[in-house]
Amino acid sequence: MTPEQIAALPYRPCVGIMLINPSSEVFTAQRLDSSANAWQMPQGGIDKGEDARVAALRELEEETGVTPGLVTVVGETQGWFPYDLPHALVPKLWKGRYKGQEQKWFLMKFHGTDADINIATEIPEFSRWRWTPSSELVANIVPFKRDVYARVLQEFAPHF
Repeated sequence: MTPEQIAALPYRPCVGIMLINPSSEVFTAQRLDSSANAWQMPQGGIDKGEDARVAALRELEEETGVTPGLVTVVGETQGWFPYDLPHALVPKLWKGRYKGQEQKWFLMKFHGTDADINIATEIPEFSRWRWTPSSELVANIVPFKRDVYARVLQEFAPHF
């Protein structure tokens, strides 16, 4: 795809979840489909007609096994945060229909234990996970998502 073709594509509507434990550490996981250091917070697409908060709770459970009863939603971003994929990835993801994602982020407090987290889900996305101090979050994320993660941290800072 040419840069012009990519620029003309829309963003995929998506949610992101910042899940924090009682120590205010952030859940991050290594992507299963990448041999690179590709850590991220849970995220996923919004189904047609689906409410963003409902999508966030669904995605959290699909990716981590954490059920809605184990979290409290304590915040959401005021707006939507877009990011562009590296051009080489555009044709490989979502059948080349999107140039990136536009995300609504939700901050959720986790009330369970580490044993309640199960990344070996029906369609696994992660190979391993960890609790990451918020001060180390941005540095450990794939470069093309770092600006979004910095904005999410800034917006949710009053809750830490």
